[in-house]
Amino acid sequence: MPDGAVETGPRTMDEQATLPDLSNAEFILLGFPDVNGSIRGKALRPDAFKTAIHHGSATTDLLLALDPVDTPIDDYDRFGIRSGAADILLYPDTTTLRQIPWRPGWWICLGTPYWRDGSVCELASREVLRHTVVEMAALGYDTLAAVEYEVRLRDAEGRYLSSGISYSLAEIGRLDSFLAELRRALEGMGVELNAVHTEAGPGLVELNLGARPALRAADDAAYTKFAMKELAAARGLTASFLAKPAVGEEGSSGHIHLSLWSEGQNAFAGETTGGPLAPVAVNAVAGVLKHLPAASLLLNPTINSYKRLVPGWFAPVNVSWGLENRSSAVRAIRSEDRPELSRIECRRPGADANPYLALAAITASASLGIRNHAKPPASVAGDAYSREDLQPLPSSLSEALAAFESDEAFRNELGERFSAYYATSRRWELKAWQQTVTDWERERYERAV
Repeated sequence: MPDGAVETGPRTMDEQATLPDLSNAEFILLGFPDVNGSIRGKALRPDAFKTAIHHGSATTDLLLALDPVDTPIDDYDRFGIRSGAADILLYPDTTTLRQIPWRPGWWICLGTPYWRDGSVCELASREVLRHTVVEMAALGYDTLAAVEYEVRLRDAEGRYLSSGISYSLAEIGRLDSFLAELRRALEGMGVELNAVHTEAGPGLVELNLGARPALRAADDAAYTKFAMKELAAARGLTASFLAKPAVGEEGSSGHIHLSLWSEGQNAFAGETTGGPLAPVAVNAVAGVLKHLPAASLLLNPTINSYKRLVPGWFAPVNVSWGLENRSSAVRAIRSEDRPELSRIECRRPGADANPYLALAAITASASLGIRNHAKPPASVAGDAYSREDLQPLPSSLSEALAAFESDEAFRNELGERFSAYYATSRRWELKAWQQTVTDWERERYERAV
């Protein structure tokens, strides 16, 4: 939502899904993704959930101001602990209502938080994505997206469930019962799991989700993380989306595929004008590349994120794009035989990114590129990782924060109120890191100094 604009009142039931029979439900989990992507909320009984549809469910605005370990971020003064942690109202978006297959009688639903004055909470990450999708629609395009997650699986003793051979059919067979259960669970939640394969890291598995309208794609990603962690825990396993959990091993990515559609046709598959891509795809690539340094704050939001983004570990470290080039930050894919598959893939995000904010960052950047008729730099053929002449991307959270704060157009596209809010949350992470003394520091320096 642009700064200054106010949306009042939740969407009516006519604009939402027909409510299923919940009379035999035990509980409905009603929540919203926080700034880190974690779904926070309450378990409501059916009658309370139905009341929430019309009147909202009261929760605390402290949920907007908590860090990953639940410490209140006291740098905010309009909401959170310093203002008394007042109520906000969470209204269910019943189009997201899903049964939880592994918990009989339980359901889950995402909601939209509203301030007490009736205006939508412009800080909520799902609403930030909704705003960027609306802005793209104003340019004449519907946004379609799909997420790929790399997730690490360990057993109760911390041992990895695969040895680290990429695309191994034998290795994937060792995970057959868990993956079958995951597939059934996601299918029951309306999430399309298209493919699974092992990656070149111990315990590392990649999940390919189906392409959906952007908001639905992010919902699917959030539900996938929720299901993956819950199902793993039920089996005594651990599923980790940490970007870089171990030294000397591949990190975990969260690549995002994006295409733009107009009147039912893939605009990225349109006629080209002397190059490999349709004009709108050229503009979108240019926009994503121009704002990728600033967008890194949303695509790589943690201190740990940047341990993955180092040369030699198959993660992009420079501003680069190429046609079918997996070493570049943006991979352009054009399919003549199946035009619906033409798209761009941003390979910068880590698995630790909030999927709503990561997709919002890419959509906002593409919108800016289209609006400004931007042109990208020359495409890269061959190994982009080794190109020392290309602009480097931020290699730390502090560098990403500086790039974000210097990119006014990008911040405005996301919304200045949200951008200020988000930057504060990342400065809090930096402060928490600066106040931490690690085992590495003790082991490296204690004897020498």
